[in-house]
Amino acid sequence: MLILSWNINGIRAVVKKGFTDFLKNKKPDILGLQEVKIGDSHREKEKFDFAKYAENWNSAKRPGYSGTMTLIKDKSEAQKKFITHTTGLGIEKFDDEGRTQTLEFADFYFVNCYFPNTRDDLSRLDFKEEFNEAFLKYLKKLDKKKPVIAVGDYNVAHEPIDLARPEPNEGKAGYTDEERKWMSKFTSSGFVDTFRKLNPDKVQYSWWSFRAAARARNVGWRIDYVLVSERLANKVKKAFIWNEVTGSDHCPVGIEIDL
Repeated sequence: MLILSWNINGIRAVVKKGFTDFLKNKKPDILGLQEVKIGDSHREKEKFDFAKYAENWNSAKRPGYSGTMTLIKDKSEAQKKFITHTTGLGIEKFDDEGRTQTLEFADFYFVNCYFPNTRDDLSRLDFKEEFNEAFLKYLKKLDKKKPVIAVGDYNVAHEPIDLARPEPNEGKAGYTDEERKWMSKFTSSGFVDTFRKLNPDKVQYSWWSFRAAARARNVGWRIDYVLVSERLANKVKKAFIWNEVTGSDHCPVGIEIDL
């Protein structure tokens, strides 16, 4: 099963940049998208071509902001195993931003999440810490029932290897001690960072600033992850970052897993 995650930085924008061709060529079984940036009322007026994929949306209440969507390939094993789709963590201030959606399958949960950005002035650091706490509690609850695959833009570079310029960015948004400690909590609470497990020394990034030709110079950050419950870790055959795929300031990340 091919499982992908991609912060697309706006569904309208990425569709104009060849998203449908991406689906047809790569053929993921499950694709979690973050920052879809479209409200329910606006979405109903649009005519998107997602090839033969079932759509599961969780738009933010605020139009043009945040939001997530998960696509499931038609007639795939994933679709055969699909049970239900739910949204949110049960906490209004987080759920209003459309950040989390959970898809239950016969033998696992798929959680798609867009983590808060702390902002350059760190004014949302406390908000993000509260979100992290609620999210980890939620993952642990799910994990007691079935193993979990938790994908998304976690908005944090965990270790120095995960960003091109760690020293100048210490204490800045996405690389604060608080955010990094939370990432360590996730990976020490029974959830495995699949890319780092299978590629312990590989330097590769999933996000680049639009400023100063950062992507062309590969001055990037690895802030997009696929975490899996420990009991699924040995079923992951490949974990990768497709940095050659354009269309957003992020690129897709994913795994191939036997499920």
